[in-house]
Amino acid sequence: MNAKPSQRLLLRAAAITATALLLGTTACSSGDSSGDEGSGGSGEDIKIGLITKTDSNPFFVKMRESAQEAAEENGAELIALSGAFDGDNEGQVAAIENLVSQGVQGIMITPNSSSGILAAIKQARDQGVLVVALDTATDPEDAVDATFATDNFAAGVAQGSWVKASLGDTEPKVVMLDGTPGGTVDTFRHDGFLEGMGLKEDAPEVLGMENTNGDQTKAQTAMENLLQRAPEANALYTINEPAAAGGFAAIKAAGKEDQIVIGSIDGSCTGVENVKNGVIGATVMQFPTKMASQGVEAIVAYAKDGTKPKAGFNDTGSELITDKPVEGLPSKDTTWGAENCWG
Repeated sequence: MNAKPSQRLLLRAAAITATALLLGTTACSSGDSSGDEGSGGSGEDIKIGLITKTDSNPFFVKMRESAQEAAEENGAELIALSGAFDGDNEGQVAAIENLVSQGVQGIMITPNSSSGILAAIKQARDQGVLVVALDTATDPEDAVDATFATDNFAAGVAQGSWVKASLGDTEPKVVMLDGTPGGTVDTFRHDGFLEGMGLKEDAPEVLGMENTNGDQTKAQTAMENLLQRAPEANALYTINEPAAAGGFAAIKAAGKEDQIVIGSIDGSCTGVENVKNGVIGATVMQFPTKMASQGVEAIVAYAKDGTKPKAGFNDTGSELITDKPVEGLPSKDTTWGAENCWG
């Protein structure tokens, strides 16, 4: 594109206005003097942008709440935007432009597309805005200044290892409720699960896969379809806990609750309760509060004196949660999980 960033912002005014309707803005006063907008070196009037994949997924709701708390603690203003749905790359592009026009010093983003958002991120960084990825890495990783996220491949391995061990000597017959194509989170979790199961992508033990966008209703429909094609399935991978809940609803309707072992990833309080109640066999807990607070602290430091965070991937940790532990695989029970969910 040959237009200058400022011209492009004017041309995209309509898209920005539409995206602003999704605004979930919360703020706190941070001083009387204005600092340099969109660049490091000012310690006053710090504005931080947050762009999540959606504004309805409980994981991103928690992330937004945690980012607001961290911003208040650091005397900064948080401006929160989101895509309209999981996979809404254009909505996130417009949100970046919106935030740059508002003079933020830094943007935290959970990319809907790990590669489709790169041009907009580069444009923001070229104007002096620090950009950090939360939860979902960009591709390539150095397209942002830093990433604060779960090691999603390791989380997938933990999920797959638990499912495999829980099957014992029974031959696995796996179906998979994936997320959204093109996201690094989706790819890493999927590949990690297969690694934990000791299976290849084209293994005959993998009976079917469906995309769900991490949505419970879509997951239920997808699981119904999978059960029609593979009624003998005994193991279910799920991209997240809403997908697991949707999958379980279909499994229960088919009377197969005792046939299929379900693993998941998220670690919400609701998800931990579902593990306790037997809806999910095990889940891998993430820590979105850590992601948000570390992202806010990095941007505040940059705004105050130009200090940039450690480049590359910063692992915020994960824990396997189950009341059915297996030998050789570290885990915590649901009592611990309820006390620490999404902490």
